[in-house]
Amino acid sequence: MIIAGSIMLPRLNQDSSINSIVERYLSELQQRGFQGDIETQYASRLAVATDNSVYQQLPQAVVLPKTQQDVELLAQLGNKSEFETVRFSPRGGGTGTNGQSLTEHIVVDLSRHLNQLIEINVEEGWVIVETGMVKDKLNDLVRPHGFFFSPELSTSNRATVGGMINTDASGQGSLRYGKTSDHVLGLTAILADGSVLDTEQWKSVEEGTFAASAVSETQRICREHRAAIEERFPPLNRFLTGYDLKNSLKDNEFLPERVLCGSEGSLGFITRAKLNLTPIPKSRVLVNVKYDSFDSALRSASMMVEANALSVETIDSIVLNLAKQDIVWHTVSDLLTEVPGQELLGVNIVEYAGNDVAEIDDQVSALCSRLESMIENEEGGIIGYQICRDLGSIGKIYGMRKKAVGLLGATKGSAKPVAFAEDTCVPPENLADFIVEFRALLDAHNLRYGMFGHVDAGVLHVRPALDMCDPKQEELMHQISDQVVALVAKYGGLMWGEHGKGFRSEYGPEFFGEHLFEQLRRVKSAFDPLNKMNPGKICTPLSSDDELVKVKGVKRAHFDRQIPVNVRDSFNGAMECNGNGLCFNYDVASPMCPSMKILADRRHSPKGRAGIVREWLRQLSEQGIDILDLESKTLKGSASLKNMLDRMTNSFNKRHHYDFSHEVYEAMQGCLACKACATQCPIKVDVPNFRARFLNVYHSRYQRPIKDYFVANIESLLPLMALSPKIVNTVLDTGWVQSLVSSTVGYVDAPLLSSPTLKQRLKSQHVEKYDHQKLSSLSDEQKQRYVIVVQDPFTSYYDAKVVDDFVSLVVNLGFIPVMLPFKPNGKAQHIKGFLKQFTNTAQNTAQFLAEAAKLKMPMVGVDPALVLCYRDEYRETLKKDCPDFSVNTVHEWLLPQLDSLPSRNNNNQEPWYLLAHCTEKTMLPNAEKEWGAIFMHFGASLTAVPVGCCGMAGTFGHEADKLQWSKDIYGLSWKPSFERLPIERCLVTGYSCRSQVKRFEGSVVKHPLQALLEVL
Repeated sequence: MIIAGSIMLPRLNQDSSINSIVERYLSELQQRGFQGDIETQYASRLAVATDNSVYQQLPQAVVLPKTQQDVELLAQLGNKSEFETVRFSPRGGGTGTNGQSLTEHIVVDLSRHLNQLIEINVEEGWVIVETGMVKDKLNDLVRPHGFFFSPELSTSNRATVGGMINTDASGQGSLRYGKTSDHVLGLTAILADGSVLDTEQWKSVEEGTFAASAVSETQRICREHRAAIEERFPPLNRFLTGYDLKNSLKDNEFLPERVLCGSEGSLGFITRAKLNLTPIPKSRVLVNVKYDSFDSALRSASMMVEANALSVETIDSIVLNLAKQDIVWHTVSDLLTEVPGQELLGVNIVEYAGNDVAEIDDQVSALCSRLESMIENEEGGIIGYQICRDLGSIGKIYGMRKKAVGLLGATKGSAKPVAFAEDTCVPPENLADFIVEFRALLDAHNLRYGMFGHVDAGVLHVRPALDMCDPKQEELMHQISDQVVALVAKYGGLMWGEHGKGFRSEYGPEFFGEHLFEQLRRVKSAFDPLNKMNPGKICTPLSSDDELVKVKGVKRAHFDRQIPVNVRDSFNGAMECNGNGLCFNYDVASPMCPSMKILADRRHSPKGRAGIVREWLRQLSEQGIDILDLESKTLKGSASLKNMLDRMTNSFNKRHHYDFSHEVYEAMQGCLACKACATQCPIKVDVPNFRARFLNVYHSRYQRPIKDYFVANIESLLPLMALSPKIVNTVLDTGWVQSLVSSTVGYVDAPLLSSPTLKQRLKSQHVEKYDHQKLSSLSDEQKQRYVIVVQDPFTSYYDAKVVDDFVSLVVNLGFIPVMLPFKPNGKAQHIKGFLKQFTNTAQNTAQFLAEAAKLKMPMVGVDPALVLCYRDEYRETLKKDCPDFSVNTVHEWLLPQLDSLPSRNNNNQEPWYLLAHCTEKTMLPNAEKEWGAIFMHFGASLTAVPVGCCGMAGTFGHEADKLQWSKDIYGLSWKPSFERLPIERCLVTGYSCRSQVKRFEGSVVKHPLQALLEVL
């Protein structure tokens, strides 16, 4: 509401209560000793209301079991007659493209707790794991033993084993390695009555249970309807996800685990899996073949397969061009170079792998000889090729290929690539002709689309670009979906070759036929007679009148279109998240997203935060609130006494009055504002940006905590505090003062000021005073020898030796340093959502720096995060009013100077190790490589250490309520790095990272510039 003299966000108290029966069920579940987590708040439910599909369903609750006994209890209690309407949907990584795990009932998420390795048998080559384990984590655990879990998929760094089993996932290399089901030796499943089905002991299941009827009835169907099953299931590398009746009999032996594979959680909760492992091949080689058209790449694929390739992956020009605009291209640009005079419009990634190195080399040589001949004779559209033999390069190529799905979602405009018919599978020999018709179908509707896939298996990924907020475009999606179903049938293929049915389950009867589909329903009836497990997916029990989910189900766009277009455009960073889930990345060395990594809470991820903000915008729009107008008023208006009193009153009433904005606030509190999502996410979901905007508006209604004011004003206080650093430090270092600050302000481990101060240190240095008029009078040749040092608050006042050493380095290299007077940077204000203050700071500092830039001398700052703030937050906030200036990081300034600086040779020197700031290495993806080149020039060796966020992130690690989070994040990758490396040889670019290391290791680490100074 906007009232006279007041600017205030309204309270959002929309009723999002859950069903009373579900409430009773959850209450009794806790009373019976459920050990896991039960989440019923709206934000938690929203976080799992979407996946990587276009659909959205708000569940009643999210339940996260801690043990298998928890899962059994869930089912046993749910089987009581009074809870007959309580239903479940198992969920793993939530990366499905067809809404498989979406439900209006209870989501049961196994990924947070049930994710451990139970047993590994190296001699026999198998492993038993809990199914919440991420696929890449499994491979990390078995790699030291010489094995890997071979079914490959693009989401391997966040997809769980359970999700892979439930969709029978496969991908690159499936012709050789097969699908997930080909590696499943045994499963433990909890059925809807709580009975346990151990597929290795299925003959001894307890009589009278769902497990007993399930194995008895399914085995009967497999045997009695064998002819129909053999006839109907197509002879493809992929299969009709559902219940794999075809492969459930092998050599006349019944294999119940094959029935569960691909069942999409509709038969039971799969809690444990015994998996067959594959020995890691001794030799791997990639041949990246380049084409003048995508059609040439497709038609060439069969030749590659015939050449005994392990796999053939294809990418079209649209995906390649998107990759070139993404951070990922920096890793592969030298592996996929342009061909002079030719346009690269398609690539086939051909892999050879095996234990016979000589045999692999012969196969690669044979293929390359044939490629050379075809290039010379201008055959097949081949314009060149490159070979990758080292694992690092192979990983980079596949990393780019894996990111292709997300990259398609990053296309400009309101029409975004949509997953609904993007895993079609036809016999490989029919693929090129099938695609010609598929293209014609899409071209007839004037749609844009990108293509990539596993051409060796006949699987193609196609995502037509549609504006799903346009009802006509949504209807077009339904029309195209029906047309593609008919097209794949024409070419003897499948609508779903890889990503399961989900909301495409309605097409099941058409593919299976009436007779066989009835047998599938009988299987469902035996496993789950009351249709409690993921209802609507695959099929329904014979006795049920429930319907299957349909392609026309409720979509995310149904809610998004309730938000005005101008608001959607303004908050596009949140609106465009397509749920690809890369922010759930298991890799602890990946910068995105540290809070998600330690909390395993979907709310605390870019995807979760984006979805929660979208709902916040929708609810505001529903109340008729113009959020952009409200935001504008907060930036222009001034706070009145009444406004302040209202905020204090509202804050006091927080505990009594529900407001959805509090849930949004809670989700934002876990964000470290590291900015990794702004570059690492394929869609570039920039959480810190919309987080700052939210906080700015949120605090128009609710009073800020004291610590926020302290953080926002620290840059104004530091110059005053530095007048008497010893006195300030003595006070701050006193135990009772630290305790008082912690209890009142909420701030811990406050850093001490540098003493001597920077000003005192520089007295012994030859530093030119900043005199704009005098410096302007210098000739252009003279100016080339000057370097303007741009101060930042944290290094200048807390780590002054680094700035002092940079001045020494500048002098040592033959340049003249000019110390620019300190001007506030304002990044802390932006992080805390003081956007009015930040705008003023940015305007003033930008004007000052723009004036200094007129000298045409390089301006350099030593802290990457604050230097990059000028390029990011300043440009975003000031937009066209941002004056022209450029501040470089130290390495950006040094690199171009190398040609004019004498090189050195110190080959006997011990290596240095670089731990880069997460913002630096994501926004400047070549930073580590460029630091390495600089050190090499001066005869030193520098190795980049793969680490994620350190957990400090400005002031985040100093806030009392974030201390444990900060410590846990540090423990992910930074602490293990220091446990194996000599800390005195470790170099850290970020001030906040160095202060975090000092706090937890008790050691002061150097900035790389300080090591260079030592080398020189």
